[in-house]
Amino acid sequence: MVSPQVIFEDNHLLGLNKPAGMLVHEDSTGDATLEDWGKSYIAHQYNKKGNVFLTPCHRLDRPVSGVCLFARTSKSLPRVQELFRLRQVKKVYYAVVSTRPEQLQGTLEHYIDKGEAGQPVKALSRPSRRHPKAKHATLRYELAAEMDQLFMLRVEPDTGRPHQIRAQLAAAGMPIRCDLKYGAKLKPDFGGIYLHAWSLSFIHPVKKEMVTMTADPPNTVLWKKLAGFMESTGVEY
Repeated sequence: MVSPQVIFEDNHLLGLNKPAGMLVHEDSTGDATLEDWGKSYIAHQYNKKGNVFLTPCHRLDRPVSGVCLFARTSKSLPRVQELFRLRQVKKVYYAVVSTRPEQLQGTLEHYIDKGEAGQPVKALSRPSRRHPKAKHATLRYELAAEMDQLFMLRVEPDTGRPHQIRAQLAAAGMPIRCDLKYGAKLKPDFGGIYLHAWSLSFIHPVKKEMVTMTADPPNTVLWKKLAGFMESTGVEY
């Protein structure tokens, strides 16, 4: 597996580029996690002895790559979590789909029901008595690039529901490439799906300065082709 990359670091926060296929934190599989990698990095970089404080401020699904933010102190953790809760963190993702959107840009609105553990979440078009725990979810998208019957969408979720982008795009008839769980037909070719957390932007919880963290997409042939196409046509990430 590709190693994580450090994309932001100060005394309070650590931003990592998570490889597709890596867990953010421990689960029942016992597989290596991004959190463990980050703790090892901090311990080695600063010659720290004993336990290292490092806690994820949000989550990325295992098959998703991109920006993942960690708090390095107990002071910064609740402050960043509050920014996420208040929706004061701008999140930008890129997703590759095989279906051209009917509208080149738009807003998707659903109600997300987590359902049973391990099962796909449901993206409902309206509230339902059968799904009383479903939570409102919205995202904005626009077509960023089109090449060889593949379409790259720039996606900005306003909420942070489990599997939100994956479920909402699938419900709109645009399952993410290689995302078999949500209706894609093509099996993964690099250990993940074509959904990448490109950037996070927010006011630093301690320094009160604007911070933007960006993460390069995985080094696959398809990602590189699409990035090169965008560059050649003058479209910026």
